[in-house]
This record gives sequence, C-alpha cells and structure tokens, in this order.
Amino acid sequence: MEKIQFPIVKTKIKGITQKFDLSDPKERESYFELKAGKEIKKLRDYLKEKTFIAYLLGKKNSGKGTYAKMFREIVDKDRIEHFSLGDAVRQLDLVIRDEEKKKELILFLEKNYRGYLSPEQIISTLKKRSTTSLLSSELVLTLTKMEIAKRGKKAFFIDGFPRSLDQVSYSLFFRELVDYREDPDVFILINVPKAVIDERIKWRRVCPKCQTSRNLKLLPTSKVGYDEKNKEFYLICDNPSCKGERMISKEGDKLGNELIKERLEMDEKLMRKAFSLYGIPKILLRNCIPVEKAAECVDDYEITPEYDYKWLPENSEVKTIEKLWQVSDDEGTTSYSLLAAPVAISLIKQMVKVLNL
Repeated sequence: MEKIQFPIVKTKIKGITQKFDLSDPKERESYFELKAGKEIKKLRDYLKEKTFIAYLLGKKNSGKGTYAKMFREIVDKDRIEHFSLGDAVRQLDLVIRDEEKKKELILFLEKNYRGYLSPEQIISTLKKRSTTSLLSSELVLTLTKMEIAKRGKKAFFIDGFPRSLDQVSYSLFFRELVDYREDPDVFILINVPKAVIDERIKWRRVCPKCQTSRNLKLLPTSKVGYDEKNKEFYLICDNPSCKGERMISKEGDKLGNELIKERLEMDEKLMRKAFSLYGIPKILLRNCIPVEKAAECVDDYEITPEYDYKWLPENSEVKTIEKLWQVSDDEGTTSYSLLAAPVAISLIKQMVKVLNL
C-alpha cells in the first residue's frame, strides 16, 4: 500500500544458526522464546492486571485471524480472546432458528441495542439477509458487545470490526462503551500484496468431506496425487477420518482476486481511513520482505516455501520440489512472502512499544 510505510522488523539474530520447524507447536514455542522471550514476558506480566482491545484491519485472506491466534497461543491463552465478527454473524443463522437462543438474543438487544429497528424487525431482517449484505453499524456494535460480554474482561483481538467507513468512527469510542476505560486500544494494519492473496485463492483446495483447507502451491498435504487423464496434480486429504479424499477447488477460486475485487478495494479504504486517525496507536504488519533485504533480516525457514511437482511414471509417484516463494509486491518489488511466525514476532514487539512496556 502506497503512502503507509510498513516497517521491516528484523527477526534474524546474528550468530544463531539454529533452525526451527514452524509448523511444529513445540519448535514454534522455542522459536518465539529465542526471538521474543523478553517481550513475551512483559506482555504476560501486563495481562495479569490489564487488557487491551486491538482491531485487526487487512484485506480478505490477509491472515488476520492467523496472527491473532498465534499471538494468543504464544503469549497467554487464558487472558486473550480472538473474536471474529464474521463467525458471530454466521452463528446468527443458527441462533434465530433456536427458540431459546432467539429469546436470549432478543433480551440482549432490548437492553443494549440502539437503532432504528425493533428487536423483532432485526430478527426478521436476519432471516431474509443474504451472505453479501452488510448488517447495520448499530447492530454490528451490539453483536460485538454481546460477544465480549460472554467472555469477560480479557484482552481482545477483534476481526471484522470496523467493516465499513462509518464503523471506523464507531471504533474510536468502543472501548468506553464496553467499560475498558483504563486500558488502551490499537489498530493493527496488515499489508499483504494482492499477488499473495491471488495465489492463496487460486491454489486453495478443500476436502469435500471434512472441509479442511490447504493450498496446492503453498501448503500441501503429506500426500499428492497425479491425474494422468487431465494432466494435473491434486492433494489428498491426510485427515485420518477422511480416508484419502481428493481435495477440490471451490467454485470461482480460479478467478483469484477477481472474485473479491470490490471487497479488496473496501478493505484498502478502511486501512487508509484508520491510518489517518489521530489519538489511537497503530501497529503495522507486513507479510513480504524485499529479496535484497531478506538475508540480513530473516532466516530462510521464516520464508514461505513454494511447492512444485514432477510425475515419475516409472515409479508411479509424485516428486515434490520445494523452493523459496518469490512474489511481486504492490509496488512491483521482487519479494519473499513470510510465514505467520515472523509476522507474529513483529506484532509482539510492536505491541510492547504501543503499551509502553
């Protein structure tokens, strides 16, 4: 994104040659202790008495939930919550079909909602809404308060709010509305090149049985097959309960960014709007690093690998070829895409600064 300067946070430690498998939880824990142990301790001490509210802003498929969940995993699972407004809205479809849960929702709305629709009208609207229509800002605010009320006074990463330009202004006062008067709030802006999002969509594969999602190019399963008739490679779900289901692409995924073009444009406008605000600190996370700066700033195992495949007919097997994934960022710079862990390191270090620890 032009005009917003996303910093390159150095995670490489001079003289340390140890490598970590960042897909392994135990090795990932050791990795974070080595590279951000002091900062993690400061955050844990802070969370014993205080909290924060962090609003995650980034384009669709930029990894907002991934970074927040990793921060929670490493820093404090008991005192940090990740709340996805999208998940909460999807759950409403189940709530309004359950009479008891619907009554609870109506009672909460009667007590907490301020807007132009009655609770009964809201329920009726929810029943008729399509997946592409946005809820009113007043209702979104109330639903967010409801989710926070369920979980108690903890630190929150809120994913999906603000979702429209007017909701950016709402977020300025949200901390006071949910009784977090003494604790800070922060915008977290995530910059992921459109080329990265495009590849994540185009090569996404889903198990038709268990709905596990992987990526043929960037995150394969342990088993890869080859369709000789169609001359194409495919992933085989390695979830034990699926018994080797062939993973498939979702309808429209081949279109990549074209599928969500308007959403990407709105997400970028939201980030610019949030960045322009005074009085609320910002954490700026970047997914990519220029190739020319990578060697001094990150270790190779922190870079996203790319996978290609070769069919060996003589052995009837697929050979997997791995290399560092190079992409062109939005300014045309040849870059490496980073794995989630080094981006989470940047989040941890910047959060310490924002909280003045």
